[in-house]
Amino acid sequence: MAVIKPFAAIRPATDELASHIAALPYDVYNREEAKAEVEKEPMSFLRVDRAETAFPDDVSTYDPKVYEHAKKVLWKMLEDGEYIRENRRCYYIYELTMEGRSQVGVVGAASVTDYETGVIKKHENTRAEKEKDRIDHINTCNAQTGPIFLAYRGSAEIDLVVNRAMKKDAVYDFTAPDGVRHRVWVINEPDEIAELGGCFMRVDKVYIADGHHRAASAVKVGKMRRKENPGYDGTEEFNFFMSVLFPDHQLKILDYNRVVKDLNGLSNEDFINKVSGIFDVTKIDKSKASPDKKHHFGMFLAGQWFDLCVKDEDLNADPVKGLDVSLLQNLLLEPVLGIEDPKTDSRIDFVGGIRGMDELERRCNTDCAVAFSMYPTSIRELFDVADAGLLMPPKSTWFEPKLRSGLFVHEI
Repeated sequence: MAVIKPFAAIRPATDELASHIAALPYDVYNREEAKAEVEKEPMSFLRVDRAETAFPDDVSTYDPKVYEHAKKVLWKMLEDGEYIRENRRCYYIYELTMEGRSQVGVVGAASVTDYETGVIKKHENTRAEKEKDRIDHINTCNAQTGPIFLAYRGSAEIDLVVNRAMKKDAVYDFTAPDGVRHRVWVINEPDEIAELGGCFMRVDKVYIADGHHRAASAVKVGKMRRKENPGYDGTEEFNFFMSVLFPDHQLKILDYNRVVKDLNGLSNEDFINKVSGIFDVTKIDKSKASPDKKHHFGMFLAGQWFDLCVKDEDLNADPVKGLDVSLLQNLLLEPVLGIEDPKTDSRIDFVGGIRGMDELERRCNTDCAVAFSMYPTSIRELFDVADAGLLMPPKSTWFEPKLRSGLFVHEI
């Protein structure tokens, strides 16, 4: 059963401050983009999460003094009154509304032990170099600054507690520049805290939707702290990592599309002939370029959109091999375009569905030869893969809206 504990968050002192501090996750930006964002909004939490923005470009992102600067900025925010420290352990309710659709999560601290024992399910591999960055950041700052996005199968009893809490006044209510509205409530009454914690104890498993590297890094710091404190009793904050937990029925996964820089030596005519031998191919107009059902792909080549439909004999019941991202990889990207490892091959790039079909066309008109639009992976497919103890191919899911960093900090 899932242990989700309340914690005393360090959080913005006012709604106005929250609107300036809250930032998209650190890994959404490259260095140049992060620097531009901090120049535009000097209070942005990127000055903590991407502290290299305060240094010349010849200073490495991973230089120890960058992490020391992050620590200095974070704790000065508390000292200066930009942040407050909650005076008791609480849960928080975090609602994000985008284009009229809302999702409401519970902010709490998930268990390192649950991560180790598989109560918290994973569906992606992590890379050591990306982990090390956040390990150093957490360790130096003595805090977890980015929430992990977790999902669980919807629970009516959790919904009741959450809906009741949302009838109170929100502590934050602002709309970010991208149009996403953010609202936060505090659950601080002992009986409500006990009730919500008990509800999660009846949830048998939760799933990492987004934030695998942040979760793995927080867990590794927790295990390091255990070794440094052999007398630990399990209640210490380093045994938990900050998370926002959403019911599955509220979540929306967008398509995660592919663009490839060349046709692996083939002419347009030879390539389309090969594709026609693998899929049922139909010319379509742009209005139908985004697939509306599984096992169909849109393909943009030489100014024309096509629908590619997987043939029945190529369908697969395996939870990973049957994913559309796997079918495209195994039927076309590897055997025809020579993309053996999409994690490392520089010839392929990935475009989040939030950017739309125009971005795929733009890439093909600038630096790519062909684009593929995908039908989104479903939350059910994500659960099935994780339950089977398997891993999804890279770039299988794109969640929107993105959780903001800086609204909650978990001191460890």
